Amino acid sequence: YGFDDGLYAGARLLELLTQEADPTAVLNGLPQATSTPELHLQLAEGENVALIEKLRREAKFPGAQEVVTIDGLRVEYADGFGLARSSNTTPVVVMRFEGENEAALQRIQAEFRAAILASKPDAALPF
Repeated sequence: YGFDDGLYAGARLLELLTQEADPTAVLNGLPQATSTPELHLQLAEGENVALIEKLRREAKFPGAQEVVTIDGLRVEYADGFGLARSSNTTPVVVMRFEGENEAALQRIQAEFRAAILASKPDAALPF
């Protein structure tokens, strides 16, 4: 289909699992990534939007394979991703990180930390 659709993805997963003798083995065979919960960077009113815009324009992510700027900033790496987006309802930048292992997760967070602090040195980062 070419777009994100959670309901469709869930239905397809169920369809695929019904074709397997041991669905649990299929699920247990999936990669186990290390990820953070949703992290919030609290800012003053309007600063969240300004920070994301500045990151879109100026931030450098040296290890990235791709930077997607739809609805925030999603930086794709060979071994994980980092995501930062502005909340629509509160003056917060919402972030999530995932890596194939703890070292990848820490490296991805370090790149985001450097980019955010270069744009807003006084940011009280939650990671």
